[in-house]
Amino acid sequence: MDFQLSDEQVLLRDTTRSMLSGYDTETRNKVVDTDPGYNPQVWKQLADTGILGLGFDPQESGPLEIMVVLTEIGRRVAPEPVVHGALGPGALIAERGDAEQRKLLDAVAEGDQILAFAHTEPGMRGETDKVTTTAVQQGDSWLLSGRKNPVLAGDRADTLVVSAALPDGGTGLFLIDGSADGLTRRPYRTFDGRRGAQIDLDKTAGTPLGESTDATGAIEHAIIRITSALCAEAVGAMEEALRLTTEYLKTRKQFGVTLNTFQTLTQRAADMYVSLELARSMSLYAAMSISDGNLDSVIAARAKLQIGRSGRHIAQEAIQLHGGIGMTWEYPVGHYAARLTAIEHTLGSSQDQLHVLMDNLDSYDLAKL
Repeated sequence: MDFQLSDEQVLLRDTTRSMLSGYDTETRNKVVDTDPGYNPQVWKQLADTGILGLGFDPQESGPLEIMVVLTEIGRRVAPEPVVHGALGPGALIAERGDAEQRKLLDAVAEGDQILAFAHTEPGMRGETDKVTTTAVQQGDSWLLSGRKNPVLAGDRADTLVVSAALPDGGTGLFLIDGSADGLTRRPYRTFDGRRGAQIDLDKTAGTPLGESTDATGAIEHAIIRITSALCAEAVGAMEEALRLTTEYLKTRKQFGVTLNTFQTLTQRAADMYVSLELARSMSLYAAMSISDGNLDSVIAARAKLQIGRSGRHIAQEAIQLHGGIGMTWEYPVGHYAARLTAIEHTLGSSQDQLHVLMDNLDSYDLAKL
């Protein structure tokens, strides 16, 4: 099997890397500290390159292209909400929306509309069947009530894709305008510098995304796709954290010699590399499975579990090997550690992924020696 990127994917990777090359630590800190929390010029460049529309048309691009782009975003810890503000909820609209609703994707791809997937509720760990937000039909309209939190990119989303329990059972999906009556946002910053919001709905008007039928399958697919994208972003962050650490060991001196002179430290860096390669292989596995049309929650859980373990190992070792400087706001390693921690806890932590795998043990045959 060929695991090499195609010429087009290499070009996409190099283009994305070039666009994000201006993100050093100082520049990024300034961007995340001011509204809107990302660089509108970079957002427009991503749109002009077609990145904000990746995956909307499977004939043009798919999970592998998304993996390539998100790896570069992770490498620079770029704050643009590419996954949560465009690709994740956009794929849901592309999969389930009617022809009129899919027209919204043109504005998303052009960078003129921000989306948000409002599914997670307090206490949820990525489940699709424990939604407490309700949808009630009144005549030709639907009214939604409930609380969604966290909603990443929800602080400024123009349109929200909201999950809600249907009167006859199942979970439906609805489009809600960001300025609709009865919608209250409580924006906040996450500890890794990103933006999100708590969304409270009080009899807020919503339009069914496609048919007003159970959309549990579509929600599961959305979570799997977003998980794969986050895994790719984490791999990029791990790559850069390891590179910064090895460069530091080559240049920082102690007792008159560079730190890479000490065998124990180089062995720890080698262990970081092993964790990175394990994570990279699982990220590729997840993306290739989706590309083959196999949106399997077990595969997503396997990938997310390894990403979480590798990310924690690399983040902790990177800070330890840097010493005190690794914890400073002005140095990049701490930002990579924060982002890897946030990814690990998005849509279910490593512990939650273990529960997914345990719940599916009965689907395996018993191996007898």
